[in-house]
Order: sequence, then C-alpha cells, then structure tokens
Amino acid sequence: MRIATDDPRRADVLALLEEHLADMYATSPAESVHALDPDALAAPGITFWTARDADEGRVLGCAALQRIDEEHAELKSMRTATAARRRGVAAALLDHVLAEARRRGHRRVSLETGTEDYFAPARSLYRARGFVECPPFGSYVLDPHSVFLTLTL
Repeated sequence: MRIATDDPRRADVLALLEEHLADMYATSPAESVHALDPDALAAPGITFWTARDADEGRVLGCAALQRIDEEHAELKSMRTATAARRRGVAAALLDHVLAEARRRGHRRVSLETGTEDYFAPARSLYRARGFVECPPFGSYVLDPHSVFLTLTL
C-alpha cells in the first residue's frame, strides 16, 4: 500500500467519494452529513491523501486533514473502499494523518462521525488510537446523530 497526497477530483477518487456520500446519506439524516465535496477537499487548508494498491495503483481509501488553527486540525473524509475493507487501510491512513499532524505541530486532532451502528468500526478504530469524546468543535452543534472525538498529540 502506498499513501500519498492526491487530487480528490481524480476519476477513481471521485467514485470513492461518491460511494462515501451515498453511504452517509443512507445512514444519517441529511442535516447530519458533514462530508465535504471534492472541490472543498481540494481547498487551501486541507490536505487530501489516498491509499493505493502498490502494484496496481487502485484506490483503497482516503483521508483528509483540515487545519482549524495552528494547534488544532480536523480529520475529514476517512473512507475505505468497500472491496478493501478489513485489510488495514483505515488504520494505515489514520496513522499517516496523525503522524503528519504531529509533524506540522498540531497539538490536537478532532473529528465528527456518526452514532449509528454503521459507524461502529470507525469509532472503534479512533478509540483504539486514543481518541476520546469531546463537545462539538468548530461550527458543529450537538446532534444525536453525531459523536465528536479528539486526540491530544
């Protein structure tokens, strides 16, 4: 597996992000879906990575880091392709993003994810890496369909 910065508007990445958005809207009310579209993921202040199969270059997953301020960043758009699940893609992406956040001098990384059972594997991964629940941050508000997690680096 190779993890590198990428363009969220590439055709194969667009397909992964479309799958991501479809699942988000299928499992959460529209007002509780906070996934960014590809143009937003390409905006300044956001770094977007993909994990790709080292041999064939197939996209296996993606993640993004959005700068909130000098010390705080938000993990966005964590997604593993359906065909690549249970192969360590999400863990590798998360570890990569957290290492980059540390390298950039961030002291905290936070995220929003869903409360539905669909999101249980993601919540489990985040907690295994030390994330703990926190109040809403940034422009988020309390929402019964969202859980907010943070990790002090």
